Amino acid sequence: PEPPEGGWGWVVMLAAMWCNGAVFGIQNSCGVLFVSMLQLFGGGEDKQLAFKTAWVSSLSMGMVFFCSPIVSIFTDLFGCRKVAVIGAAVGFVGLLSSSFVSTIEPLYFTYGILFACGCSFAYQPSLVILGHYFKKRLGLVNGIVTAGSSLFTVSLPFLLRVLIDSVGLYNTLRVLCILMFVLFLAGFTYKPLVSNAKDKEGGKKGKFRFPPGKKICNFSVFKVLSYRIWAFGIPAALFGYFVPYVHLMKHVKDRFGDSVPEEVLLLCLGITSGVGRLIFGRVADYIPGAKKVYLQVASFFFIGLMSMMIPLCHVFGGLIAVCLFMGLFDGCFICIMAPIAFELVGAQDVSQAIGFLLGLMSIPMTVGPPIAGLLHDHLGTYDVAFYLAGVPPLIGGAILCFIPWVHERQKLKERAKPVDGETTEKMLENESTLVLNATEKPVTEMESGF
Repeated sequence: PEPPEGGWGWVVMLAAMWCNGAVFGIQNSCGVLFVSMLQLFGGGEDKQLAFKTAWVSSLSMGMVFFCSPIVSIFTDLFGCRKVAVIGAAVGFVGLLSSSFVSTIEPLYFTYGILFACGCSFAYQPSLVILGHYFKKRLGLVNGIVTAGSSLFTVSLPFLLRVLIDSVGLYNTLRVLCILMFVLFLAGFTYKPLVSNAKDKEGGKKGKFRFPPGKKICNFSVFKVLSYRIWAFGIPAALFGYFVPYVHLMKHVKDRFGDSVPEEVLLLCLGITSGVGRLIFGRVADYIPGAKKVYLQVASFFFIGLMSMMIPLCHVFGGLIAVCLFMGLFDGCFICIMAPIAFELVGAQDVSQAIGFLLGLMSIPMTVGPPIAGLLHDHLGTYDVAFYLAGVPPLIGGAILCFIPWVHERQKLKERAKPVDGETTEKMLENESTLVLNATEKPVTEMESGF
């Protein structure tokens, strides 16, 4: 059926907006939790404390993306509602159990894996279900939904700081469980409108049958060269991407002490990220084809440059300016991922293409922050870590520059294939005509002889 472009879809949009905000609001506010974990678990003389603690937030963000290919398969098999509800329930259990640990190591599982996997299973169906209710307004709805993470990123750090100072880290995690419980309820709104053939078949035969393996995991997207470059170029750029989100709060404390409100930096990142998604999302509509990739190239260039600028800012106002620019181009990078995937692989394969990309992104986003923490433990400062964090985005951006050229060559080859087919068909027609003429000619001569 045609999407209704509204109706119950607006409720689904609000539920998806809450999901986007709750999941990435908590993940992007990990810098505040990181500082609190250092204070709570840093009683002993552990020289690798920053390295060990960074793994908690890093694992959490990495697992959200690592599970994406698996979530896309489960969503195709069982539907958006079941996957989202179960995912939110698992995330709730993981976050609640994190509030009862006494050392840092159990958090690797409860917060870094269990909570993050639940978030991943709750998040991806919230994007898929939007296509059931909207088509003409899908761009607008996606913009509103993704802005949810910006709203939560703006407000949550201040709330977390107040809660941690008043009730401590453990009770703060229990308060955050309220967000996950609302997310659990929101998943029930994902009523699918698109009927599925496997549901009908299962209903007739009384049992569920899995589709063929090729339909479950569609690896054919990797046959597209431009997609392969994109799918490996972006992860290459992301080794330093998540480092500021984890370590910036601690860096500010080390340099400025308690005299400055470090949560303002996350506020700046959240506000300009939301503005960037609205601006560059609209700009991308006017850029044809795969040339949209150049927006991501520019975003990686500025993100890398701003990361390198962080150690050079000896005034708090300078850090605010850096975070404003970083958030703006962070929004640019995020908002045009789906349009670029559509251009490279087409609408039919775009879902799993994004899933595979997010899965590949999980590796650098998981590894980067612990390496930065290790450098801080050995050098006593984050300066070298932020300088190095700016290098991968520059390298990844340079790799992405080749995509429009490669994609145009692929399109030219595809256009040439039908022409060759038509030429072959004409040659076969001419050959058959000659054969018919050759067979008819003797008959005509015999008839004239009689």
